[in-house]
Amino acid sequence: MAGFLDKEGTIAGPGFNRWLVPPAALAIHLCIGMAYGFSVFWLPLSKALGIKESIKCGPDIGFFQELFVTNCDWKISTLGWMYTLFFVLLGSSAALWGGWLERAGPRKAGVVAALCWCGGMLISALGIHLHQFWLMLLGSGVIGGIGLGLGYISPVSTLIKWFPDRRGMATGMAIMGFGGGAMIGSPLAADLMKHFASATDVGVMQTFVVMALVYFVFMMAGALGYRVPETGWKPAGWTPPAANASNSMITQRHVHVSKVWGIPQFWLVWMVLCMNVSAGIGVIGMASPMLQEVFGGSLIGLTQKYGELDKTQLAAIAGVAAGFTALLSLFNIGGRFFWASLSDKLGRKMTYVVFFVLGGAMYFSVPGSAAAGSIVLFVGALCVILSMYGGGFSTVPAYLADLFGTQMVGAIHGRLLTAWATAGVLGPVVVNYMREYQLGLGLPREQVYNQTMYILVGMLAVGLVCNLLIRPVADKYFMTDAELAVEKRLAHEKAAGAELHASGTGGQTATNPVNPAFVVLAWLAVGLPLVWGIYRTLLSVAKFFH
Repeated sequence: MAGFLDKEGTIAGPGFNRWLVPPAALAIHLCIGMAYGFSVFWLPLSKALGIKESIKCGPDIGFFQELFVTNCDWKISTLGWMYTLFFVLLGSSAALWGGWLERAGPRKAGVVAALCWCGGMLISALGIHLHQFWLMLLGSGVIGGIGLGLGYISPVSTLIKWFPDRRGMATGMAIMGFGGGAMIGSPLAADLMKHFASATDVGVMQTFVVMALVYFVFMMAGALGYRVPETGWKPAGWTPPAANASNSMITQRHVHVSKVWGIPQFWLVWMVLCMNVSAGIGVIGMASPMLQEVFGGSLIGLTQKYGELDKTQLAAIAGVAAGFTALLSLFNIGGRFFWASLSDKLGRKMTYVVFFVLGGAMYFSVPGSAAAGSIVLFVGALCVILSMYGGGFSTVPAYLADLFGTQMVGAIHGRLLTAWATAGVLGPVVVNYMREYQLGLGLPREQVYNQTMYILVGMLAVGLVCNLLIRPVADKYFMTDAELAVEKRLAHEKAAGAELHASGTGGQTATNPVNPAFVVLAWLAVGLPLVWGIYRTLLSVAKFFH
């Protein structure tokens, strides 16, 4: 089994169809992307014992006691720590084991990711059954978080090597799946909980078990579907662009991952990603209350402000806001593919210039739109912002490949994801604490986000400056031919995948090409769940437009 998972066993022969690799990557990313949708479990879990109403813990029960308590329900704020752990562990595990992934290959990394993510969900299910929150933190938070990190970066290097002619589009397809995972997982989880719920059970434990098993099948199929191209492979009819002034940002050489901490360009890209994500993630977390507090009763055709509405009216505008957040998720996902694909034409540096300049203009316009009472302009600006938030994630792997080469881009991307972990703390803190500060000053609710928007414009300005400072990497940081040969040997790269096929371990040969019907089936396997998730999301969006 170990030999089957080795990188040598995944090298494709001459007849392999590269369009089989993106659906393999999507199969994994659509599963681990459910990390974004875990909040669907918080409310039911907060009533796991009381069923109808939460059994509140006494004032003497602090956070650490809640980890082990069995006679009262968990608070939603306590459950939210799982969400925090997801993204801290994603960034740190990707940084720690990115180098191992490059040498072990995407298949082995994908299998480990499946075991961690799905095994973590099963441990969490046991934690729910025993009402032990520490088991949930260990299962989904820590072990699942490691699976998130490995699963997230497992296809990056492989896709970039299969699509040297369309790097942005290739990584955009996979990372679109991570954004779309919650679109499928959240409604699926809601349906399963409804099915399993009873007078004595909220149905979350059974939902975790079913989803873990379904995800395991998909993730294993994706991991086993990974293939890597043989050394020197390139698409038919494509030749690498000659080095010249117009594409000086795209190198044909390679940087070793161990050197990136000391390269200025790495830290500039780190800041670019951190600022873009901080601004976007802060808005995502507050999008629903922001819309409700800014526009109040006008969302349902009334003139009253938010603080003047009764419970029935508040429930009505909350339904409208839920449709708004669903609309934002569609732009987040669509932006991942659109902007990454566009970066193949514009260039990565210019694409980020657009993110920061256009994004800054959109953030700057939000207070004016709110003051004018223009819901259309307000929503339009945030939709564009969220598309560029997603686009930042999907464009950055190709940016790294351009600057540092493709040999260890997966490992370098893993280290860069520490910027995401930082932004996951920085963005929400800025938005949430500024809101509380403005409320404390006595500002009306419809004005408490104005200063926050201007702060986010400032963060994007920092990102713009960092992006403009990025230049081609100096020669001294690249591997020599001898160092590259050593790294290729450690990464188990062979000159010809056909040799491996002759021994029964490689990909397809030219005389045995992949059947086009198999490619169609692979795309349907990931496309149909994605279409179902989009359909369910559009049902929520309809509430907003209604």
